[in-house]
Amino acid sequence: MARRYFGTDGIRGTVGVAPITPDFVLKLAHAVGRVLRRTEERPTVLIGKDTRVSGYMLESALESGFNSAGVDVVLLGPLPTPGVAYLTRAQRASLGVVISASHNAFADNGIKFFSARGTKLPDSWEEQVETALDEPPVWADSHSLGKARRLEDVAGRYIEFCKSTFAHDLTLRGLRIVVDAAHGAAYHIAPKVFHELGAEVISIGCSPDGFNINRDVGATHPDALVRAVRANHAHYGVALDGDADRLQMVDEHGRLYNGDELLYLMTLDRLAREQPVPGVVGTQMTNMAVELALRRRGVEFVRAKVGDRYVLEELARHGWQLGGEGSGHLLALDKHTTGDGLVSALQVLQACVRAGKSLSQMLSDVKLYPQVLLNVRLQPGQDWKTNTRLADATRDAEQTLGDNGRILIRASGTEPLLRVMVEAENADHANHYAQLLADMARAG
Repeated sequence: MARRYFGTDGIRGTVGVAPITPDFVLKLAHAVGRVLRRTEERPTVLIGKDTRVSGYMLESALESGFNSAGVDVVLLGPLPTPGVAYLTRAQRASLGVVISASHNAFADNGIKFFSARGTKLPDSWEEQVETALDEPPVWADSHSLGKARRLEDVAGRYIEFCKSTFAHDLTLRGLRIVVDAAHGAAYHIAPKVFHELGAEVISIGCSPDGFNINRDVGATHPDALVRAVRANHAHYGVALDGDADRLQMVDEHGRLYNGDELLYLMTLDRLAREQPVPGVVGTQMTNMAVELALRRRGVEFVRAKVGDRYVLEELARHGWQLGGEGSGHLLALDKHTTGDGLVSALQVLQACVRAGKSLSQMLSDVKLYPQVLLNVRLQPGQDWKTNTRLADATRDAEQTLGDNGRILIRASGTEPLLRVMVEAENADHANHYAQLLADMARAG
């Protein structure tokens, strides 16, 4: 069944444009409520959100939709996406709901869901919801309507959970850390987590106004963090995105480290403590240098499709714990059920503290391959898979690069674009072949 509304991470779009409108969101919550009531007489859902001004409107619509289906609602207010996942499990709720468009600008918003176990829901569940959306509503009578309440000390509960994932015999005392929360959901949480573990914290991107989420700050705009680390002579910089499920970090020299490198470091830490790491899951975009470095250490590496839900699926299939994406979605399933920027940062910091080394020292044996990504706009109806010139050029380039490079050509899941990625040990080779293949794709 082709899904009409759900993408790779819930439903997302521009506010005021279908489907991110209050009438649709009310209808969506009602449909989800009806699906829940097929297996549970009186479900309870938790609703959290980021700091976008549209969150107020969508929160009200969700509350009404769930209540109208006979579902109780617990409002959490601004809270990171992984915090909603944690509290859904901790509170024994039926479902967790997050109002967020993650790293997008404030004009966008979205809805995503977590199971009672705090995990992403399968495609089959989303298909049930889409089927229910096509059915007439069944409004609960006055005796059966759901109720709504707020959960107290939400931030404090999640702060304590994050701290619990940091080794109890270690401290961040003596470290100066710049924390950038992207004016997003972790603005009131992230600085406290690091401060309560002993660090001196300098906060940026922690003053949301409803409109400035992800604007020139956060994991998708790390230049602000680099400047702040250098200006404050900090030891580390931590950048989250708007809903705090992705992470980028900076060392004392102002050097930026992406998710691929941080995933490798988390693996090194477990190996150093003689913990078994049978394998790690990355994506089609994971840098080849990380794959080779892991294999040198005897760790199997598997690539999933782009998207943290697909990384999760591969981890579950293999029974492994560590996975992630270069964008900073990192998964440590022995610590949390979903990607968590704060928890991931703590895993990296405890590795450095335990080893008595900086980020650059910990990652001295892996040098990322140059990676060139070009977007080619496709014409309506254009089928790039039948482009024989592109296929021939790709095959020739792969033969030339051999074991020293990699080519990935894939269609965007959200735009009429073909993404051409070439990775090579030699930067000139990466640029040359990426441009050559992009030109072939444009020529049709």
